[in-house]
Amino acid sequence: MFSFFIPEPNFPRRLVMLALGLAVSGCASRRFFQPDARIGPGSTEALPATADSVRVVAGRHYNRHSGLYCLIWGRHYRAVWAAPATVPVLRLATAAPGGLKADKPGGGYQSISMTLAGAQGREYALRALDKEPSKTLPKVLRTTFVLNAVRDATSATIPYGALTVPPLAQAAGVPHTQPRLVYVRQDETGLGSMSARFQGKVALLEEKYEALASRTPDLAGATAFLGGEDMLKQVYSQPACAIDQPAFLRARLLDVWLGDWDRHEGQWTWAAFPENGGRVRYRAIPKDRDQVYFRFDDGLMPWLASRRFIAPQFHTFKPSYGYVPGLVKQATFIDQRGLSQMTRAEFLRMAADLQRRLPDSLIDRAMHRLPPAVFALEGPRIISALKTRRQTLPQAAEAFYLSLAREPVLGGTAQAERFVVHRYRDSTTVRIFSSILGKLTPGDSLRFQRTYFTAETRELSLDGLGGEDVFEITSMGTGKPIPLILYGGPGRDQLHLKGNGRRLKVYDEASDLTAAAVSRHQMPKKKRRTFDRLNDN
Repeated sequence: MFSFFIPEPNFPRRLVMLALGLAVSGCASRRFFQPDARIGPGSTEALPATADSVRVVAGRHYNRHSGLYCLIWGRHYRAVWAAPATVPVLRLATAAPGGLKADKPGGGYQSISMTLAGAQGREYALRALDKEPSKTLPKVLRTTFVLNAVRDATSATIPYGALTVPPLAQAAGVPHTQPRLVYVRQDETGLGSMSARFQGKVALLEEKYEALASRTPDLAGATAFLGGEDMLKQVYSQPACAIDQPAFLRARLLDVWLGDWDRHEGQWTWAAFPENGGRVRYRAIPKDRDQVYFRFDDGLMPWLASRRFIAPQFHTFKPSYGYVPGLVKQATFIDQRGLSQMTRAEFLRMAADLQRRLPDSLIDRAMHRLPPAVFALEGPRIISALKTRRQTLPQAAEAFYLSLAREPVLGGTAQAERFVVHRYRDSTTVRIFSSILGKLTPGDSLRFQRTYFTAETRELSLDGLGGEDVFEITSMGTGKPIPLILYGGPGRDQLHLKGNGRRLKVYDEASDLTAAAVSRHQMPKKKRRTFDRLNDN
């Protein structure tokens, strides 16, 4: 999700203060949005019942500003929002096999969206191209000029960008949805309580991965589809459940190439694939491609907001990747858990594979899925940028790897685990063994193994979560090993320490690891939030 000043509840306070300063500049516009997307002759008349398609613009209101305004706030994709496109009219009876019916409202802080129910238990997402981000602001600011600025920043997104992704994702080997454009009539009443919010708008309609009937050939072996939170609960409660990390890396490098910065854990569906021995592997399916080709820093205020020390996640799509840690910042939580076993070499191999899979002809064909007037405005620029970014994808992949290697967080499960750590001056090797029957035995299975290097890693954290875990820490030689943080969590855990305990911190609920352990409440706030979330799952 995106808004100019406050995209998430924990947004930096400095921008809040900036927003407060701008609040005195005026009041929020009561007629900010266009009442109807239709354009051309007859657009002011009632749409005939037999109309199959209409000429529309996604948001003419974003392109009504002076040069001075654009100098301060950015030109973004204003011309694209005002460019004409021919779009089919939404007909619920024929939009999908068996027709569609209104189900539940959806959306987060900004999206105007809902779920439509289809045949065989299938579900479809309907999302308006335009956004209403007022909920991202404190109530005191929702009647001020700040709301205008937040709404106006939607123009930094290209409204039709999601249409170009399916052929690129297919070639890259990444599961994907198939969004299509529709226009919702001004007199549409079949969307239940959401009818009024959608009337006169252009929207994307796409099938969700919910029912097994929705499986595509590349997901034929899936036995279930889960949301991000449900998937994490399975992974952190059962050692037999795990994320398909190579597949997730492939999807995340595709995100990096496309400049899709908003890939937090809520932006994924997970397909469950059973394996031998009762194991389950979860493969990631990206959704909500609203932020591909994002253009933000072309105005004074957004340029300032997107600085590294303020909000680097607002990352502009250019031929060069820029500050990669900012581009991947929104997805840090899921990246740390979904890419924990991927090495630098695997990042580079995957990047090279994607380079081979994404030829010039494919990029050209994908961009021509944009409406013709939109392609004329932005198609050649995006094509050129994608080709340049493809050439330097390995360098971006390496920068991505290094951002994750800086402060890894490794979690156990609700069952008993044994963490075996060997610390050296220049590296630290971690192995995690999971119990077979809920109790640690010599036959424990190796669940995780990786070596971290002092040249890459500044701090390493291990969280035992539930169960009666055992931490075996061996320090070899002298020098300064990578700082190590242990969090025992609930249960009677054990710590076996060999050698010196330099640069070792221990946190535990009941201080049962060691007399030197301190409680969770004495942890730094940032660390406490991370570990609390793991334990909640």
